[in-house]
Amino acid sequence: MLIFENNKTLANLYQRALSLYISKEFANKAVGQVKSTEKQHSEQTFSRRELLEVEEQAKQDKIIAEHGEKHFRDQVMSVFFSKLTTEVMAEFDQKEHFYRHFLNLEDAAPTILEILSLPSASINRITPLIKLLPWLAGDLVNLVNKPQYRKRADVKVSDANLAISYVGLDNLKLIVPTFILKHTLPITTDPYPLMKRKLWNDSLSVALAAKVLAEHNELDWYSAFAAAILSNIGYLAVITCFLSKFNEMHNAELRQAYESRDKRLHDLLVQAEISPQLLLKMMTEHSSKVGADLIELMRFDRLEVTEPVFDLAYASELQKMSPVAQVVAKARTYVAYRSLAREDLIDKNEAKALLTAVNFSPKEIALLKKSDIDHIKLNFN
Repeated sequence: MLIFENNKTLANLYQRALSLYISKEFANKAVGQVKSTEKQHSEQTFSRRELLEVEEQAKQDKIIAEHGEKHFRDQVMSVFFSKLTTEVMAEFDQKEHFYRHFLNLEDAAPTILEILSLPSASINRITPLIKLLPWLAGDLVNLVNKPQYRKRADVKVSDANLAISYVGLDNLKLIVPTFILKHTLPITTDPYPLMKRKLWNDSLSVALAAKVLAEHNELDWYSAFAAAILSNIGYLAVITCFLSKFNEMHNAELRQAYESRDKRLHDLLVQAEISPQLLLKMMTEHSSKVGADLIELMRFDRLEVTEPVFDLAYASELQKMSPVAQVVAKARTYVAYRSLAREDLIDKNEAKALLTAVNFSPKEIALLKKSDIDHIKLNFN
């Protein structure tokens, strides 16, 4: 969010929170909590005996060889990551292609979200559109067959029409946005396997926190909930694109080195790893703006989502944001604070600075602390 980028302390804190998506170890490094290990072969260890000349020469040769190998590795990976950055940025610029290729969201999805925001919304209007999305219809059928939602233990629902009718409009307002978010999650986030789950959990918490704050401020909760859910799509798309491009380019480089019989280069590339620093840079600098571009392509007319998402990406002050955007900004900030606090990665002064930046009132903080923003509560009659 731009409101954090103009303040170094806030920018560091928000970047630290994003680092947790990659790994706890990486986030620890961001605040200098790396555990140092003692050097096993210090000068004192060898002070009791004199190295033979041949040993000393071998030691020097090894240092020179390792330095040369490191220099070679650094050069190769620097060129590789420079190419990767160029490729990823080029994808961002091709907005329509990026939307279709990396978001993979059919046109019926935003239409359903829009209809759910209207007073004239009805099951009859929603059902044909949901059935155009087999993954969404399947998710709804699976939902109503869960033990806690089944009317009778011996009856299993298989018909999408019946499942949609049973769920009802009020529940669909909560379920459809979250199932859409689930559908846009990366298929895999290897080599950071926990990232996918963290993205899902935090995205859901941001949306539920926005709902709580919207109701508290007498705003339309569905607009805030949907805007909060969709504000995370930029992060998902950027991560999906980055990981996909890395694997694609890495495999191509490996194949080329193999075909060229360049064993030294091939061996280096086999051991090459994704740069968490570069991934974090992409997330920090581009996710909000990429997300705004993607939401604009959904072409919402009545649902108040596009303006809030653009405010999050481009507004430099909270006061310049729409009321819904301010609620989402607070929700995002609170969830970031909570994630950092759980891992002991934020002190009291930093927490105060972070929460004050979005004008959190003590009443709002207390409200979120006592609210369950980790689980969706559905009401089946």
